[in-house]
Amino acid sequence: MKKFYTIPIFIPEDACPHRCSYCNQYHITNKTLSPTPQEVVATVEQYLKTIPFQNEDIRVKIAFFGGSFTGLPWQKQEQYLQAVQPYIESQQVDSIQLSTRPDYIDETILRNLKQYHVSLIELGTPSMDPEVLWLAQRGHTVEDIRRSAQLITTHQFELGVQMMIGLPGDTAEKSFFTSLELIKLGGTHARIYPTLVIKGTLLERLYLAGKYTPLSLEEAVAWCVPIYKEFESHQVTILRIGLHPSEGLIHQTELVAGPFHVSFKELVLTEIWKERLLAEAKKQQGDTFQITVPREEINYAVGYQSSNRKWLEKRYKKVNFLISESD
Repeated sequence: MKKFYTIPIFIPEDACPHRCSYCNQYHITNKTLSPTPQEVVATVEQYLKTIPFQNEDIRVKIAFFGGSFTGLPWQKQEQYLQAVQPYIESQQVDSIQLSTRPDYIDETILRNLKQYHVSLIELGTPSMDPEVLWLAQRGHTVEDIRRSAQLITTHQFELGVQMMIGLPGDTAEKSFFTSLELIKLGGTHARIYPTLVIKGTLLERLYLAGKYTPLSLEEAVAWCVPIYKEFESHQVTILRIGLHPSEGLIHQTELVAGPFHVSFKELVLTEIWKERLLAEAKKQQGDTFQITVPREEINYAVGYQSSNRKWLEKRYKKVNFLISESD
């Protein structure tokens, strides 16, 4: 079975023309300066030392996160990409991915990226609703998303999408619509980010003025469940649900409000499995409940803090979760 590793390179807020209402990458990533090409190489070397190439079928990718990579001057993009090419050539790294804005994609940019083994381009696509984009002060339109997505897939890159839920003006229906539209655009990978109120953002000022109310944790989980299931049913690889738990978020030194949880993905998948368990329970008679679960899903089936098991144990004298050996 293949095992996948990602070497993350963070480039905070570089090349962003302005700051969106929710964004303060310095606080989110704990990074204030972009790395030099030499620092990128050092990071790659450090991560490669931890990967057990001799033991497993390994796939490694280098990912440039945090900023709008293709908004950088081409000379700087090329410096970063050239710095990691030796790892592609030696086959220690299989591919490169990066994140950017929809309005920083064009034919020339894509031709340049192609020659440096970039395989996946993730677009910031917080919403496919025009009002939500406008209130978020994104500085681009829904049509910009459609145009850039079409260019990316036409040039045979994989398309990643980074959507948000709970932005000003958003609803559960709008968020689900966004997921449907991103699937139609050819998204193969997705990230789902509940909106958080971070210090130093316009959203913080709106929140403190009583003009914005973030989702509760329960609401955020409920909104994510159908979105996750829709992506999954269309074979979209879900790379992340919820922001990476930086120190500033964990200790709430940078978090003002919003549905942050270090195990947010587990909460969402716990709810999805609860639905499956409920459907299965309707089929089973007697005082014993038994279900076979893929090995990689067992924690989600049992539930966060064993919540699903505890729920079942209130209904059955005996509850058995069996692990499928075929998965």
